[in-house]
Amino acid sequence: MTPKEVLAFCREKEVRAIDLRFMDFPGWWQHTTIPASSLTEATFVEGIGFDGSSIRGWRNIFDSDMLLIPQPETRFLDPFAKIPTLAMICDVRDPLTGEDYSRDPRNVARKAAAFLQSAGIGDRINFGPEAEFFIFDDVRFDQDHRSGYYFLDSNEAQWNRGRDEKPNQGYKIRYREGYFPLPPTDKLMDIRNEMMLRMIECGLDVECQHHEVATAGQSEIDLRYDHLVKMADQMMIYKYIVKNVAYQHGKSATFMPKPIYGDSGSGFHTHVSIWQGEHNLFAGDRYAGLSQMALHAIGGILEHGRAIMAFTNPTTNSYKRLTGGYEAPAFLDYSRANRSAAIRIPMYSNHPHSKRIEFRCPDPSCNPYLAFAAITMAMIDGIQRRIDPGASMEKDSYDLAPSEQQQMRPLPETLEEALDSLANDHAFLLCGGVFTEDVIATWIEYKRRREIDAMKSRPHPYEFCLYYDL
Repeated sequence: MTPKEVLAFCREKEVRAIDLRFMDFPGWWQHTTIPASSLTEATFVEGIGFDGSSIRGWRNIFDSDMLLIPQPETRFLDPFAKIPTLAMICDVRDPLTGEDYSRDPRNVARKAAAFLQSAGIGDRINFGPEAEFFIFDDVRFDQDHRSGYYFLDSNEAQWNRGRDEKPNQGYKIRYREGYFPLPPTDKLMDIRNEMMLRMIECGLDVECQHHEVATAGQSEIDLRYDHLVKMADQMMIYKYIVKNVAYQHGKSATFMPKPIYGDSGSGFHTHVSIWQGEHNLFAGDRYAGLSQMALHAIGGILEHGRAIMAFTNPTTNSYKRLTGGYEAPAFLDYSRANRSAAIRIPMYSNHPHSKRIEFRCPDPSCNPYLAFAAITMAMIDGIQRRIDPGASMEKDSYDLAPSEQQQMRPLPETLEEALDSLANDHAFLLCGGVFTEDVIATWIEYKRRREIDAMKSRPHPYEFCLYYDL
């Protein structure tokens, strides 16, 4: 779609406001709104100014002017605005140099997609993430000098089987038994259907929706795969719709990886394949129907897995999900149809168009632009260096004997470990100028100062259970 076509669309739909959105460094959508009358063809070239020093991880106050450049192909009608509002995703540009801003996550993703092409590997890389999330009826949390707590509740949670609900009609979901139940046990089908329809209205290609494994409202809506940048754009629209539909129903949706103790966390299982025209370059006659290129791509992810997890699993809470036994991986390994492996090769279909790998480590707290870019760069490195992934794991890795586990490559156990790995292993990310030393250093510094150090200095509620009576 061209700027002229966007303006015509605005007239046709009687749009009165233009909402301009962009991704900050940690992974939250930000926005500013202008009257529809202010949008002209020049806006798509000259942009709209804003203060980059007020965005987390970006500019200093003495060098803060930046530009938002709307991207016409991203336009959609906001389904939640009271007046007709057109939303567009923007690139971020430096007004002095005229260059795309290096810390703009969407810019990093665009550079990764371009580098894949320039390296002669393929003309596009497709991503198909499966984002899981929880829908709660009530959430409260706080931390101050004398208290710290969180409280979650859900009408369908197992812990409410005995609650006086006047009446309690039963049909609660048992821990780790929430996969695919019918209503009335699944109490969120209508809400997920509404989310699904809003996504379709906004141009997303939805494949299915369903309840997920955990109790207390864990859900999933799957999108059909698309190329790197477009899928990252779609994931931001996806999150926006999920949160707002839940909010309109008096509920709260979260993409936090592990909000509930003792039940499954929320993953972001990411399906990936590289294509040249209509030819899937990951289909072949090697292990599990993969090509040699796909196996080398797996080798790249396994070799750099601990480093890229600083982007794909970027919160301290992320590593509470990555414990054995909850359908989350614990080791860097690969296997066909094995959900305990870090990389699974789905075997639903042997059609060449369906052949892909599924990286099961990521979680939905990630910034999708940076996460997809990091995965892409690890795969490119594996393909260019012909990295052998080693033998596949044909066992349930949760049940390995200690002697067998010692032979495996463990995942980081904390965000701090992942950041240390990134600090020591990021040359592959710098190829083609996709990531920069500044982006990586800023990411590590931000995460350590704003999240790791902040957690280290605060008492945890469970510490009182362990130590108060010492």
